[in-house]
Amino acid sequence: MARLPVYQRILEEMLRSGTTTVSSEVLASAARVNAAKVRKDLSLLGSFGTRGAGYDAAFLIDQIDRQLGLDRVWPVVIAGIGNLGRALARSQGFAARNFRVAALLDTDPGIIGEEVDGVVVHHPDDLARVAAEVPLAIGVITTPASVAQRVADTMVGAGVRSILNFAPSVLEVPAEVHLRYVDLSIELQVMSFYQSRLDDRGPTVMPAIRSVGVSSRRSG
Repeated sequence: MARLPVYQRILEEMLRSGTTTVSSEVLASAARVNAAKVRKDLSLLGSFGTRGAGYDAAFLIDQIDRQLGLDRVWPVVIAGIGNLGRALARSQGFAARNFRVAALLDTDPGIIGEEVDGVVVHHPDDLARVAAEVPLAIGVITTPASVAQRVADTMVGAGVRSILNFAPSVLEVPAEVHLRYVDLSIELQVMSFYQSRLDDRGPTVMPAIRSVGVSSRRSG
């Protein structure tokens, strides 16, 4: 699943450049994996490649969308309407992938009631009422670490079953809730590790590293 969005992005770039058919070898080279892995991954979507001709790029994008659940709209709630929260709320990439920002949360009285791209900012205490009107699928947390767990609990209580956490805090959620982390400081620390090797040993080929979210769950 982690590789499918990478294939999709490459295919979309190829389509924009006028390429309508792609081989597993070309796709593998662009994704920096081997062709056998690409063929195995895509075989899970169905059997629609043509030997010697490759894959229809537009059709393959549609199949990846279906597998990733992007053939439907997912309502998203964002908690923490600071710089990052606002940027995410205004992101055109969300809408392009069928993620609709349906609710915004913050505790700052100066922000509550404000509209960000047509979505009103509510206090977290109002989330259950908001979710009763608009069922929410995915929660995004961009709050300070000190309140992130409380926000996660509020989201779970309102029926959110997937959470993307930007706060530098390890959260606990019920086993049925999918939790992933995006921690920019950790990514920079990883880059620091490789940068120090470059400085110590001179130029070398560094592996492509793709971030992997970590789930932390608690039993009910």
